[in-house]
Amino acid sequence: MSGVRWRRIASQIGRSVTVWAVATLTMLVLAGILPDFRLRSADGDSATDIAVTAALGAGAFGLLSALVWPLLVRLLLLVPALVLGLLVFFLNGALLLVALRLNPIERGTAAWETAIVVAAVMSAVASATGAALAVRDDAAYRRRLYRLADRRRRSTPPVPTTPGTVFLQLDGVGHDVLLHAVDRGLMPTVAHWLGTGDPGLPHSHRLTPWRTDWSSQTGASQLGILHGSNHDVPAFRWYEKDRQEVMVCNRPSSAVELQRRAVRYSGHPGLLADDGASRGNLFSGGADEQALVLSIAARRRSRETRSRSGYFAYFSDPANAVRTALSFAAEVVREIGQSTRARWTKQLPRVSRGGLYPFIRAFATVVERDVVVSAVMGDLLAGRTCVYADLVAYDEVAHHSGPMSRDAEKVLRRLDRSLALIEHVATHAPRPYRIVVLSDHGQSHGETFRSRYGLPLGDLVRAGCGLPVPRRARRTHSGAEARAAVRAALRRPVEEGTEQHRPTRASEPVVLASGNLGLISFPDVPHRMTKEEIDARHPALLPTLANHPGVGFLLVGSERHGGVVLGAHGAEVPLDALDDTPGPLAAFGPGAADAVRRTHSFPHTADIMVNSFHDPADGEVLAFEEQIGSHGGLGGAQSRAFLLSPVALSAPVVDGEELAGAEQVHHVLRRWLEESDGSRLPADPGRERAA
Repeated sequence: MSGVRWRRIASQIGRSVTVWAVATLTMLVLAGILPDFRLRSADGDSATDIAVTAALGAGAFGLLSALVWPLLVRLLLLVPALVLGLLVFFLNGALLLVALRLNPIERGTAAWETAIVVAAVMSAVASATGAALAVRDDAAYRRRLYRLADRRRRSTPPVPTTPGTVFLQLDGVGHDVLLHAVDRGLMPTVAHWLGTGDPGLPHSHRLTPWRTDWSSQTGASQLGILHGSNHDVPAFRWYEKDRQEVMVCNRPSSAVELQRRAVRYSGHPGLLADDGASRGNLFSGGADEQALVLSIAARRRSRETRSRSGYFAYFSDPANAVRTALSFAAEVVREIGQSTRARWTKQLPRVSRGGLYPFIRAFATVVERDVVVSAVMGDLLAGRTCVYADLVAYDEVAHHSGPMSRDAEKVLRRLDRSLALIEHVATHAPRPYRIVVLSDHGQSHGETFRSRYGLPLGDLVRAGCGLPVPRRARRTHSGAEARAAVRAALRRPVEEGTEQHRPTRASEPVVLASGNLGLISFPDVPHRMTKEEIDARHPALLPTLANHPGVGFLLVGSERHGGVVLGAHGAEVPLDALDDTPGPLAAFGPGAADAVRRTHSFPHTADIMVNSFHDPADGEVLAFEEQIGSHGGLGGAQSRAFLLSPVALSAPVVDGEELAGAEQVHHVLRRWLEESDGSRLPADPGRERAA
């Protein structure tokens, strides 16, 4: 044992010396090619003296990076993570200047901008050298990954030998997009798991499609998957009359409330309640270990609930910080180039991608990915029973570039490399792991409602209510149609400039958009209005919306039928009759009627639910938001998600049955955790009710 220990120490010393030598050589090369960076000795500029100066400078920089950098990052946790990524370059440059000042032989000089470049290059080279040396030593490789993730348990109980489970959510990647990516060779890791290309190849995973709820978006899907209930989540954003508040799924205060409701409704804390970890999600899933989880961001700050505490685990290593910062900058440049090319080539459909969007995209595709993947690696090496992590990169890019665009395909390539890295790290874990990959929804392509018809849904609603609209909306065909419908319904020919009775501001409708799903609420009416009440108050509104070519169907309450679906040309189908007469829902495929009826039962469903036009021939929808890849309603690929599971686990559903709804996916995942014999989750009331 003593001999093994001494060999390990000698190996560590050898790696450290090698990294130091490479860093010294890098500093010498940079001093030779950068005019504002000089290394000087006390009694001349001999090669030996300069080399010694470089060695001492590189050593001082390495020590400062190891000792001071983690403290700086911990102090900067109060800074928004996006800003922290930009500060990495300046902080690293400052450490280099300090290292040069501490040199006992002679103080080198460097301009600020040069110091930033030198520090970035040295950190990247040192990181690459250390990683290359450590890869040959499994124990060193494991220790390095522990440092990167900083997720070592405070106590060291024995790790069970039963399999653990990792759930990796590829946000927004639909079933069809995944198959397309595999066929194109964009995702070789997934292709290997599925055994595609050669019928004789063994496959380790099975691919199962699943159908989302009407609200096909991360808030509803992830809440249902992690907590077993997405009851009363009608959209990504909606107005609650009893609380006089707009709920938004990615708002911290709303996420806290939604998780509280789900726990109360489902009767259990969540999927990850037994030794679980939640990484990069909107909700905790009941996990004790949480990082980058939105629902804890609104709580009182503590070491356990600090919303950005997960970033310290990654950025405490200066090499990681520099590598991610460089990738962040490259992604910003890449987005600017891609958006410029789209404008020059007059690519259609197209949305604005200026302002802060390049930085937001870079954060989602680089910073969030790197931090979450690092945290998952730490969880694997710590032997946690279950981990659920969300990788949002594809969803963000597909919204602005399109679900099948070249930009989105490049993101899929990088996500596949993340899957391969996690699979490799799992082989070094102290227990076996089963990797489950799933999506929360897909994305449907199409032009935006505004770009096609010249006005947003809100202006169309205001026109249908007889409220003033912007002059540009009045000039559009849709706006003119709406105003004509109002005049006809009120039997009052109205000339331009004639004063009209304008309702008080409190009675004006609240119009919200969630992808291609629109929600209209009248805040001055405390209950959900029926069709009869809406017609009495605004006789032109429902016909205006139902007959608009950009609208697929409406859902409203009814005094006579309980609820009805409205479509063009006076189509009106009671909810109970949708199975026999789908009417306006015919274009939206099987399952649409069940999804609409379920949403109608929610307490906070809007007075009017508006689903956009959908072309079943090509899957096109019209988003009410400025997105050419959208999700949130019915129509197209957005409702077709996937579940990629190891064949060692039981089949999600029996042959011939459909996996439908996020809550059903939750029951499947709970069953798999129970099959591993490593889970002590409480009973699943939802599954018992379903049985």
